[in-house]
Order: sequence, then structure tokens, then C-alpha cells
Amino acid sequence: MGIDGGDTVWVMVSAALVMLMTPGLGLFYAGLARKKNVLSLLMQCFIAIAMISVVWALWGYSLAFGPSRGGLIGGLEWFALSQVGSEPNPNYAPTIPHTTYMLFQLMFAIITPALIIGAFAERVRFGAFLLFLVAWSTLVYSPIAHWVWGVGGWIRSLGALDFAGGTVVHISSGVSAMAAALVIGRRIGYGSGSMEPSSPVYVILGAALLWFGWFGFNGGSALASGALASGAFTATHLAASAAALSWMLTGWLHRGKPSSIAVASGAVAGLVAVTPASGFVGPQAALIIGAVAGVLCYAAVNLRAKIGVDDSLDVWGVHGVGGTWGAIATGIFADASINPAGANGLLLGNPSLLFSQLIAVAATWAYSATMTIVILKVIDLAVGLRVKPIEEMIGLDITQHAEYVKP
Repeated sequence: MGIDGGDTVWVMVSAALVMLMTPGLGLFYAGLARKKNVLSLLMQCFIAIAMISVVWALWGYSLAFGPSRGGLIGGLEWFALSQVGSEPNPNYAPTIPHTTYMLFQLMFAIITPALIIGAFAERVRFGAFLLFLVAWSTLVYSPIAHWVWGVGGWIRSLGALDFAGGTVVHISSGVSAMAAALVIGRRIGYGSGSMEPSSPVYVILGAALLWFGWFGFNGGSALASGALASGAFTATHLAASAAALSWMLTGWLHRGKPSSIAVASGAVAGLVAVTPASGFVGPQAALIIGAVAGVLCYAAVNLRAKIGVDDSLDVWGVHGVGGTWGAIATGIFADASINPAGANGLLLGNPSLLFSQLIAVAATWAYSATMTIVILKVIDLAVGLRVKPIEEMIGLDITQHAEYVKP
């Protein structure tokens, strides 16, 4: 088919938009954290860009998208980007250079482990965090990406759909976040001391950058500039808007005041939920997916708080639950007339797609949780996960980085 200039530019711009999401995530998390840990969260998100980029180039991309080994993992034929050049790979993106496709997928690989940071914010050693980035990206992200998106991957062969990362990105990170919160334990003072967010302004700004970048996240996953990208772009915006409203209204009814953090969190929940469906559903379904996500994720966040798990910045409630709903909703609302590469869902007479989606969800939940627990236990035995109690009380900005945010 050959390289198409318009498609290439669109995917390159989309990759840049998705890259911007990780610093945006850093701002979002920094605003939710206490002031003494603001820089540590920004640092963790920023270093993830550098660390995962090197891992992806050396072996991560090959494990995720290289020639399949039994549908479970890619081989190392593309180690250090060997055989990944300017010619398109027709199995993945026939109209853009293979390197462009690799870079676009890299941005997803970066933000996924960065999302988990919110679960163990304010209490993990920086060195241990770096080890976690490498191990989790290699042992969790790359295998799941291969299952779902890789040629020969077993979930892809099953017929399950994930347009832009509902299972690969959001369920994997959200479930891993819950596992991490349980393994690492609560922050000192959780449930008794103040855990008030340092800056709702940072939260709103971070959410705005995430929303902006998500147009590349979902729209770019069409891998071409055209009607499919436009449809995914539209679905993305409408779902985010519906979820921002439904979360805000639910919180308003529940707590008596409309919160700025509620609006920001709701928008992110809607973006998460529509991610797997964005290239397979129309605007009406996107509105429903978003509206349900706002209420469902709000309930999940409150449930998490009620049972006392210190998933500090609610990664599980937003990404784990939102991604799960989005994957299931894809099985309900998918419409093959919107994207012939997909399939019809339950409402259009195809219950088998919903069944495939449920299998994909269950497998991702089980594998992500199990492997995350193993990885964290090994790192804890090797170097220790948590900072010392006195360091945690002082704050990670000072104790881990010798820097602080001036008043």
C-alpha cells in the first residue's frame, strides 16, 4: 500500500499528544498529593518517559509486537529495534513507517506504569520505583499488549476488541494499583491525619492536559487520518463530557457541593471508559458509556475509601473500574458499520463479543494482580520498597530528591 503522508503526520502528532499526557498525569497526581510530595510525583512521571523509552527500544516493543510465541509473548527478533525501519509493517499499520507505529505504541507503554504511581504515592523509595518500572513494563505490560494487539496474540485471536487500551492500559494499571496499595500498605496517618490535596488548580490543569492528549490516544489509534479517527475523536470528547457531569452531579447530591476535583476526576473516568470502545461505537453510545462511568467510578472510589485501602490517588476506582466498564460496554454497544475491522455487540445481536470481552477482562485482572504482587515482593526483598517512617513524614521531595516546592 505504501506510506501515506497524511496518515504519518496524524500518527506522529498523536504520539506527541499522548506523550504530553504523562506530564499532565504528573500535574494531576501532584495536585491530589500533599505539598511535601508534589515534586516526587512529577519526577516519577517524568522519569518514566526516559526509562520506558529505553526499555521499549531495547526489548519491550519486540516482546509486545514481535513474532508471536504461542500467542503469549513476542519474540526478540526486533531486539534494539532490529528490523524496525522506515518501511511499513502491513500487519499493524500499512500506511505509516514501522518506526512511527513503534513510537506511537511507546507512548502507551510510558503512561501505563506511570498511572500506577498514584496507588503508592508518598511512600515508595525512588530506586525501588525505577526497578518497578522496568520489571512491570517487561513482565506485565508487554505480554498483555501482545495478547490483545499483537499478531497471533490469544485475546486478539479470540475476537475481543480494544481500540486504544481499555484492557492493555487501564485495567492492567488499575488492578495493579490495587495490588500495589495492598502490598505496600497505608501511608502513615491515613485515616487519622490530613490528606488534603495540595492544589485543585494542578488537578484541573492536569486533567485538561489529559483530555487534550486523549484525542491522540484514541483518535491516533485509528492509525490513519480519516473517518475512523474523527469518530473516535468525537466519542472521546462526548464520553468525557458526560462523565464529568455525571460524577459532579452524583457528588453534589451525595456531599452537598459540586467539587472541581469531582469534575476533573469524572472527565478522566469518561476518557478511560470510552478508550476501548472509541473506534467501535457512535456518539450516542459514547454518551451512555461516559455517563455510566461517572457514576460507577464515583461509587468505586467511595467503596475503596470505605474499606480502608490506601490507593492514594484512586487509580483502581478510575482506571481499573472505568476500564472494566469500558471493555464490557464495547461488547454491548460495538457496531461493525462504524468500523468493519470490529464486530457487532450484544445490542446488535452478537452476544459472543460480550463473552470474549469478559474473558479478556478476567484474564487481565488475574494476570496483572498476580504479577504485580510478585514483582513488588521481590523488589521489597531485594532493596526495600518503602522509605523510612521519618522520611515519609518529612516528605519525599526533601528525603528522596533534596528539593522542595517553595511557598
